[in-house]
Amino acid sequence: MIKRDYYLNRLISKKENGLIKIITGIRRCGKSYLLFELYKSYLNSTGIDDTHIIQIQLDKKSFEDYRNPNRLYEYILEKINGKEKFYIFIDEIQLCYRVKKDNVDEASVPEEDYDLLYTTFYDILNDLMSRKNLDIYVTGSNSRLLSKDVATNFRDRGVEIQLYPLSFSEYYEYAGGDKGDAWEEYMTFGGMPLAVLEKDEKEKEKYLKELFSKIYIADIKERYNLKDEESLSVLINVLLSSVGSLTNPHKLNNTIESHLHAKLSDHTVKKYMDYLEDAFIIKKADRYDIKGKRYLDFPSKYYVNDIGLRNARLNFRQQERTHIMENIIFNELLSRGYSVDVGVVQVSSTENGVQKKSNLEIDFIVNQGFNKIYIQSAFSVDDAEKRAQETRPLLNSGDFFKKIVIVNGSQKRTADENGIIYIGIIPFLLEKDSLEK
Repeated sequence: MIKRDYYLNRLISKKENGLIKIITGIRRCGKSYLLFELYKSYLNSTGIDDTHIIQIQLDKKSFEDYRNPNRLYEYILEKINGKEKFYIFIDEIQLCYRVKKDNVDEASVPEEDYDLLYTTFYDILNDLMSRKNLDIYVTGSNSRLLSKDVATNFRDRGVEIQLYPLSFSEYYEYAGGDKGDAWEEYMTFGGMPLAVLEKDEKEKEKYLKELFSKIYIADIKERYNLKDEESLSVLINVLLSSVGSLTNPHKLNNTIESHLHAKLSDHTVKKYMDYLEDAFIIKKADRYDIKGKRYLDFPSKYYVNDIGLRNARLNFRQQERTHIMENIIFNELLSRGYSVDVGVVQVSSTENGVQKKSNLEIDFIVNQGFNKIYIQSAFSVDDAEKRAQETRPLLNSGDFFKKIVIVNGSQKRTADENGIIYIGIIPFLLEKDSLEK
């Protein structure tokens, strides 16, 4: 069994709080396992019988009829009785489609309110959540349908728990063995649960590759009625081959055109990027001007949700360990619940009597309310020149927030004369309080 104690405890803490618990995340990252196995087992251990846990898996053939929200509503009402407590589990809620209402005159509805002509899963969940004897949990794999609309459609009565693929600490708790070997394995195959459980490397590769082609791309094509798969496929490859690099839709469009010898629009490229982000495949990191105290529109950075998926998509050919480590750190910070930006520090220098301004980059700003932590991902700082390059942005930040340089390996925590902390990636990932120490 793979433990997901962090997420399980978050669910337990929100039990019977009057809100809909919405578990989001990329498909196959373990949402169903968390809810239908781990959390159900917890409920059973507290004395709750299976007859009071209503489980509906909309991606299964046997529950296909309940993708109609009206049928789903009727099914749940049939299962509950009296005022006893019931726990409702609905898997892949985004598969519910809209159903046109029979008793509404379309001609009387203004065009801007046409959405009101349809019954959606939002409507039935809002009704069900008003019943005090129901505790409702749903999972979903599309952020646009779920987390982005929670406040509006659930009237501030929904709470999101985003689930990520296994972190390195979760992976190591399951795999064990030599930490260095485990780190090398994780850098290659990542933390998708079924890939971790698979022992054969060829089967791992096959599984991860098929996730992209048969699940993720197929989902996007179906959801958005997308005909041009080739352009989307090239965009995916370009983004994943340059994780952590500054880019924007126009720059990406030029690269795609050079591959396809076909003209796209920047708008189309941006739309495809939104599709990928909505499906939790990639995540945008905004850039923040530390001294100017403002966000910068373009260019931005993008990271992949799981490094194993990235490597498999690129046939394990582009193993740039510096970028891979940076991506894993970004995912780790998000999975710990932090808000994370990319930092920009403007510095002035004089060359041949001419004053010049340049932008230096701090890989990550971890936001903790009014407090911040600056992090540099540096595979190695063994020589003085490299160390100076990595610490220069930190030393020019103009403030006294904590500053950390993460290097490859198992280096124990040390600090230099400027108070900058150095720590190896392995202890950083395994120690859940590594930022607070």
